[in-house]
Amino acid sequence: MKKIAAGLAAALLVVTLVGPSDGYAKKTSVAEIDKQLKKLQQEVQTAKAAQEKAESRNQEAQHYKNKTTLNLQNVLEQIEQVKGEMKTTSGKIASTEESLNVTAAELDEAEARVASREKLLESRVRLMYTDGAVSYLDVLLSSKSFADFLDRADSLKMIVDQDQDLLVQHKVDKQTVIVKKQELEGQYAQAKQLYTNLESQRSVLKEREAQRQELIAYYDKEIQDTDDISEEQNAKLVQLASERSALEVQKDKIKAEEAARRAAAAKAEAARRAAAAAARAKEAASASSSSSSSSSSSSEYVGGSGPFLMPVGQARISSPFGPRTHPVTGEVGKMHTGVDFAVPQGTSIHAADSGTVIIAEWWSGYGNCVIIDHGGGVWTLYGHIREGGIKVREGEKVERGQVIAESGSTGRSTGPHLHFEVRIDQKAVNPMPYL
Repeated sequence: MKKIAAGLAAALLVVTLVGPSDGYAKKTSVAEIDKQLKKLQQEVQTAKAAQEKAESRNQEAQHYKNKTTLNLQNVLEQIEQVKGEMKTTSGKIASTEESLNVTAAELDEAEARVASREKLLESRVRLMYTDGAVSYLDVLLSSKSFADFLDRADSLKMIVDQDQDLLVQHKVDKQTVIVKKQELEGQYAQAKQLYTNLESQRSVLKEREAQRQELIAYYDKEIQDTDDISEEQNAKLVQLASERSALEVQKDKIKAEEAARRAAAAKAEAARRAAAAAARAKEAASASSSSSSSSSSSSEYVGGSGPFLMPVGQARISSPFGPRTHPVTGEVGKMHTGVDFAVPQGTSIHAADSGTVIIAEWWSGYGNCVIIDHGGGVWTLYGHIREGGIKVREGEKVERGQVIAESGSTGRSTGPHLHFEVRIDQKAVNPMPYL
């Protein structure tokens, strides 16, 4: 009877210790968590691909915006140059118009002189026609004396010379005025044509200016849209990292529970064997008590004690937490979600506190990045790590002060430095009070 009672007691003990496994079977298993983690990883890759595509579009739009802005500046300079030339040409037109007015007056005077000479010549011709054809020889032969002959010869010479002079002056005056007028009219027409050409050129340049302004507005919208996409994907990545961290914690807990259950089962098996041995021998009770008194060791994760360590020791702060003008994009009022420590390339980066690595790879504008979950919704982020500078992997447990990376200038960065963030429940806070 004692043997049967001992066997029943051992069986009840095994059932009591192992029984919860049926209830546990209804809970999430490690395999299911791994399946969820794999799905999350696929979502992370999709989000990263979208973010990288947005970043590429952003950089391309920024490039073309800069190029178009430079082109616009050239167009504006050309417009100013054409405006100056138009002003000079307008002055030339006014000056030519004034000269044309003066020449018109001179032409009127010349034409008046020509008209008066023509009247004189016409009167002389009419006189000769009325009196009949009188030859110069007849005038000379009709002289009454030699002195009269000489006087008549001088008079005839003066008349001939005067007629010739009138004809020459008539031709010269008229030709001079005509040439001058033609020259001024040519200059005026040329200046007017030049002004028309400049006006047309200015119109074309104004159209180019409007086109460049439209392009710049388009690229500004493209930059804003891709920034919004990048921020949206960044928030999604943070959320996914949080979910992954929670699943990893749950996975570790399940593993610990499984280990505890296996230990309990082993302990129950040992108790069963001890009870059976006690049934076979009267001294089994003390042997069973001695056997069941074996203790199991447990490990406990110890978090940070007090404020965080400085991740790079003593270093100059090149950009504090808060709104600022972005050093790469030039965007005014852009929120700087961390603190930048100016350190040389390759400076060792230490974990600010103990925790679990949830990100250890390229991450958007942060470049190569490490994020550590310290528990309680507290994360620290280390950005712009140099190529090959990440010294830990995702899921790895790290200790306070452990070297986790080396500083660099990857991602959106203007030079070597460490971008350090503290996030509480995924929201970035000022890291300085925690250091």
